[in-house]
Amino acid sequence: MAALKDLIDHADGAVGFTGAGISTESGVPDFRSPDSPWMKNKPIPFDLFLKSEEARREAWRRKFTMDDLYRGARPSRGHLALASLVEAGRMPGIITQNIDGLHQASGVPTDQVIELHGNGTYATCLSCGIRYGLDWVRSRFEDAGDAPVCEACGGIVKSATISFGQAMPEAAMRKALKLTLSCDVFLVVGSSLVVYPAASLPLMAKENGARLVIINREPTPLDDAADLVIHAEIGQVLSEFAPH
Repeated sequence: MAALKDLIDHADGAVGFTGAGISTESGVPDFRSPDSPWMKNKPIPFDLFLKSEEARREAWRRKFTMDDLYRGARPSRGHLALASLVEAGRMPGIITQNIDGLHQASGVPTDQVIELHGNGTYATCLSCGIRYGLDWVRSRFEDAGDAPVCEACGGIVKSATISFGQAMPEAAMRKALKLTLSCDVFLVVGSSLVVYPAASLPLMAKENGARLVIINREPTPLDDAADLVIHAEIGQVLSEFAPH
């Protein structure tokens, strides 16, 4: 892994871009593995969630089923390695497609984690924006059997994730684009690079002059464009950057 270390050591600003693969070592299932539990508990599309009380109940049932599968998940070696790079000032931020909050749990400040697909560790009211803890949501869901509504305005309460069909968070996208165009190494970790618009960022970085590095267990559509591709276990590859 000498080539990777050399690229990181000589970078003025390396940006991390993470997908589900960085969290599998933590016990969080990814979407595309055979028999993935996500296939049995697919997120409800946003338009259906808005239209149907029954769909909202089912969305919360699936949400809590998945949460129970990886309750207690802790940051992986990959998370800890990137957190170490952020702490050392060598990585100004991490762009993530993940919703598990494990980058923050690894010690990365919240303002240095850009969550393109939201965060599944809390909920918000879609009308007034009030934030709710999942324990509050779950107690009301299990006690009444209904999807909870906002105590302040009566609006629909939803997990703070970006569902299929829901608009991408504009502020996060702007911040991600700014970070992408300011780096000289763009480090993709554990992303299949098939979900857009997030998957457009690595090529933007490359076209802007950054070195593109992809670490993923399986090949990706952008491997041919990368300066360095490593098909291996993420924790093993990044362990040399983790605190010892």
